[in-house]
Amino acid sequence: MVPRCVVVERPTEYQELLLRHGTREQVRFFLERRGESMEAVEARHALQRGYHADVMGAVPADWRRASVQRADLDRFLFEPEDIVVVLGQDGLVANVAKYLDSEQPVIGLNPEPERYPGVLVPHPPEAAADLLHDIAADRAGLEMRTMVQALLDDGQRLIALNEVFVGHISHQSARYRLELGGRSERQSSSGVVVSTGTGATGWAASLHLQSHSSLTLPRPDERRLAFFVREPWPSLATGTELTEGLLDAEAHLTLVSELGDGGVVFGDGIEADHLRVEWGQRVEVSVADRALRLVR
Repeated sequence: MVPRCVVVERPTEYQELLLRHGTREQVRFFLERRGESMEAVEARHALQRGYHADVMGAVPADWRRASVQRADLDRFLFEPEDIVVVLGQDGLVANVAKYLDSEQPVIGLNPEPERYPGVLVPHPPEAAADLLHDIAADRAGLEMRTMVQALLDDGQRLIALNEVFVGHISHQSARYRLELGGRSERQSSSGVVVSTGTGATGWAASLHLQSHSSLTLPRPDERRLAFFVREPWPSLATGTELTEGLLDAEAHLTLVSELGDGGVVFGDGIEADHLRVEWGQRVEVSVADRALRLVR
């Protein structure tokens, strides 16, 4: 089939403010009361819209094209032939990755390199045409980034690029049994974070530092995961021995919930998009069977 280019964005600051306040003058009033510049917000909006138009114009004339906002990703139907262009910050790549399979290449374009690090959006928007042609000619460099999955015993599955969290929805103490490689321990903690190599520079890096861990965190392309138990609490009924470790491609970290209510699994910090975990339910976390194909 003819390829389809799908451009993924999130609303600009101006669009979000306009949705909240209704009119441009109300947005101006809101910003000025907080010492912010309307002109700066509008300039960033104009820059983003200009880049969007340029990217859409760079799509070959005989290709199909589509545009989708981050809030609509869970309702958008991606196709195997899609070429996905993310125009925005690094986190937007993680937002879209969970909705793809292992076939669609992802181009990350950074519209504001002075604001976004560009780890997952390494290319300037001006490179869109060349990158699309490289993909069409099968000469694009691809980096396969490992993803993590959480599988519930009722068949529900959640996939993430950076990490998954298992615990209480409010991050208060959660009780569960943790199982790994023949070891088992009942724990009470603020939840368990299982990270990929891509996520090793984010939440996992903070937990690694906080716990003075000696673990060598995985690389983004390495089919390994690292897990950390947040704030484990020792008591007569709960232990603190199984609080961190590495999972290879064949390993599974299992959590058996002892929460009567509020148990959740979410990925990449998106708490609103979570799976509920009931008392006694088992959650198996492992390397996902698909990876992100990031264009380099």
